[in-house]
Amino acid sequence: MFKKIAVLLEMIKFKHTVFALPFALMGAFLAGRTVPDGVTFGWIILAMVGARTSAMGFNRIVDRRFDQQNPRTAERAIPAGAVKVWEAWAMVILAAGLFFFACYNLNRLTLLISPFALGLTFLYSLTKRFTWLCHVVLGAALAFSPLGGWVAVNGSLTGFPYVLSIGVLFWVAGFDTVYACLDADFDRDAGLFSLPARFGREGAFKLAVLLHVIAFILFTITGSQMDLHIIYYLGLAITAGALFYQHLIVNPKDLSRIKMSFFSMNGLISLTLFGVTWLDLIAF
Repeated sequence: MFKKIAVLLEMIKFKHTVFALPFALMGAFLAGRTVPDGVTFGWIILAMVGARTSAMGFNRIVDRRFDQQNPRTAERAIPAGAVKVWEAWAMVILAAGLFFFACYNLNRLTLLISPFALGLTFLYSLTKRFTWLCHVVLGAALAFSPLGGWVAVNGSLTGFPYVLSIGVLFWVAGFDTVYACLDADFDRDAGLFSLPARFGREGAFKLAVLLHVIAFILFTITGSQMDLHIIYYLGLAITAGALFYQHLIVNPKDLSRIKMSFFSMNGLISLTLFGVTWLDLIAF
């Protein structure tokens, strides 16, 4: 059983929860201008884990035919036979149940918006079939993270810094565009849609740079809107460095270090922005 659980967690890249979870906590900390109480904190963690697990499981199920045809993804758990489709569905349903149960235990508004948040993550998995704006849809799905954290604490959208969620949208769309360059040729041949498949790798990289510049501007505006101080802006300097570095080490002709660009640098960005927000609120 433990081996099967390990395979399932690897299938959905559970460690990539680090992209969205820090932003949910950032929204929660900003809502109360301090650390939420332990019960609320715990339910937020469970909600985020449930949502991402369910969404990624759904993605692996609906994309299994393409994964099997793509040499890069043919060894994923479902096409390789390590996980049966019914097992993946069971994980999706259980994780979705955990998500809704956690939202129920937070407050009414959190529960009301939960179907829209989870539904958008499910929709993303289907968008590559009909639009090259699929990366923007993924960004919109993760943009619910800080909003959800805020609502979990306040039970209201009053005062929420929407520029933070929009910044997350552009940041995610940018790094997902870069990552999609790995499958640009396959997507084009398979009739799937993505920015690299539509505009080529070079065009996609230029668009990703633009998206990340916009994201950085919006993260900066968030600091001003939420009356944050020097610690937050020092974190923004680290964020700028991480954004620059990930575009420095990967280019349209050399994608060999894309995993460092995708996971390491973007994990650093989300953890940094959450960490400096926390420290800023404590210090001031």
